[in-house]
Amino acid sequence: KDPQVAIPKGTMLAIVITTIAYIAVAICAASCVVRDATGNINDTVVSGMSCNGSSACSLGYDFSRCASQPCDYGLMNNFQVMSMVSGFGPLITAGIFSATLSSALASLVSAPKVFQALCKDNVYKGLQFFAKGYGKNNEPIRGYVLTFVIAMAFILIAELNTIAPIISNFFLASYALINFSCFHASYAKSPGWRPAFRYYNMWVSLFGALLCCGVMFVINWWAALITYAIELFLYIYVTYKKPEVNWGSSTQALYYVNALDSALALTTVEDHVKNFRPQCIALTGAPMIRPALLDITHAFTKNNGLCICCEVYTLCVKEMNSGMAKKQDWLTKNKRKAFYAAVAADSFRDGVKSLLQASGLGRMKPNTLVIGFKKDWRNATAAQVENYVGIIHDAFDFELGMIIVRISQGFDISQVLQVQEELEKLEQERLALEATIKENDFEEGKSGICGFFRKASTLNISKHETKKESTINTIQSMHVGEFNQKLLEASTQFKKKQGKGTIDIWWLFDDGGLTILIPYILTIRKKWKNCKLRIFTGGKVNRIEEEKLVMASLLSKFRIKFADINIICDINIKPNKESWKFFEEMIEPYRLHESCKDITTAEKLKRETPWKITDAELEAFKEKSYRQVRLNELLQEHSRAANLIVLSLPVARKGIVSDYLYMAWLEILSKNLPPTLMVRGNHKNVLTFYS
Repeated sequence: KDPQVAIPKGTMLAIVITTIAYIAVAICAASCVVRDATGNINDTVVSGMSCNGSSACSLGYDFSRCASQPCDYGLMNNFQVMSMVSGFGPLITAGIFSATLSSALASLVSAPKVFQALCKDNVYKGLQFFAKGYGKNNEPIRGYVLTFVIAMAFILIAELNTIAPIISNFFLASYALINFSCFHASYAKSPGWRPAFRYYNMWVSLFGALLCCGVMFVINWWAALITYAIELFLYIYVTYKKPEVNWGSSTQALYYVNALDSALALTTVEDHVKNFRPQCIALTGAPMIRPALLDITHAFTKNNGLCICCEVYTLCVKEMNSGMAKKQDWLTKNKRKAFYAAVAADSFRDGVKSLLQASGLGRMKPNTLVIGFKKDWRNATAAQVENYVGIIHDAFDFELGMIIVRISQGFDISQVLQVQEELEKLEQERLALEATIKENDFEEGKSGICGFFRKASTLNISKHETKKESTINTIQSMHVGEFNQKLLEASTQFKKKQGKGTIDIWWLFDDGGLTILIPYILTIRKKWKNCKLRIFTGGKVNRIEEEKLVMASLLSKFRIKFADINIICDINIKPNKESWKFFEEMIEPYRLHESCKDITTAEKLKRETPWKITDAELEAFKEKSYRQVRLNELLQEHSRAANLIVLSLPVARKGIVSDYLYMAWLEILSKNLPPTLMVRGNHKNVLTFYS
């Protein structure tokens, strides 16, 4: 009626009764039979012989030669001794057969079932053959046959005393693992582990596991070593292969407890500049859509800091909930050590605000925001541009560092993925049609009108297949025409090992050292180790050598290796006319030109289009605009061949510089360059002289 109560009671009672019975049998046998005997009734004691406490001697028999040569009788030598001393010998034989059959049947029924479950989970590759079941109860017949073959193989050895230690050791090993599993589940403090046995204690389970291990060596040390070797091999195999099954194991629970304890312990330690590491929120959206942005972020956070790929949903919350596990699985499958987080919000900017404030745990909170450059800002709405620039301001307000990444081809490859998905579907349809045609050819009628109609059906399918193939060819030709090969190559450029070259650092502002730290971390990665650091900074013409020495001394104190230092003296001169003309043409659609209109019209335009660049604003920030255009000329001159450019990000004063003017600065600054990281720290020191 109540298995949770009855099974423990029945088990304990069975153990007690069995133990008493075994002890009683041992006492009875020891009371009736001596330890060693020759089996010869004429081996009697000679007069005057000293017995020295021998039981056989006290009974009048001399079995002293058993000490120097083997004897066939006695408790230690004769395995049929119970039949000899029993009232009815065949009863003992019948009992042995009954016990053997009951144990054999239990093993024959239970072991194949467990083995079948193991095979279904595909824990060990190559054993899937034994996962198949038969009948209503899904009986593991193949497992039964395998068990029978193994049992027969051991029976044919015909040496029970040789087999018994091995079998006993494997049974003890399974008992030890069960006991240790109970202890481990209790130690992990998983809420799902709720033992109903009143007198259960985790330390008793551990003691039982250790006792089993000890008894294994007492029975047979070499058999115990073989058993441990097999267990170790199976454990290493499973750990290495990592089968895609989830049993809710206690190991998983212990991982959680350890991670929680470590996170809590970390909160008690104050942050120190020596232990600073970039912990990034990367606005990748779905990570498979912008892989290049994830790859460059992962390059300086892997095994070093936190990386969270974030996506903001403004419409469908259900889609967000259903896709989170899939996208995290994609990261795991592609060996990206990153987390995926999604948030639903009324607008993109509100969602990013929520992520900036709520992401992370304790000390493991993001300190740097990574976003891609908004390449289509000139075609975007004013609200979209405002949101993008607003996110940059929000990052600084929340005291995060900022990294804007730009590559020439852009990051979004969603169209490429869509075309690939359509081609895969069409290929599956084509294969299905081919299979149908083969079946029809195989079943083609032998003769008569039926055969004729079957041939006609085959012909019709063939035509349909030809039509499908032509459709596929059309799609493929369209695919070749529209598919942007450069975009696909650009999306994987940071996965490849970078050849010999340079990472050019244009350190134009003191932001705490993030602009230097990021490229340094890249150079200690395997894919970037062939790239040398070149430092570019502003200076005066008459102090070039002095400033070089100062910069070299500073970097040496920071223990950052560099290949070259360049002092740029002409940053603040005006750009050439062609470059400035291009900049003016770029911002022309977004200018208000209020100075050319009467006051009333100008005020009305300001109210209607507050996002436009006024003449007063353009004049006020003319020198800064000159600087961005001039910097691009210098970048084109000095860093056009670099593998990567890391550049100080210009900052616009919130509410003072319009969004479109700021986007124009970023556009002209990073135009026609190799992959560029525009970096700005939050003015907290991330580098120190002290190791």
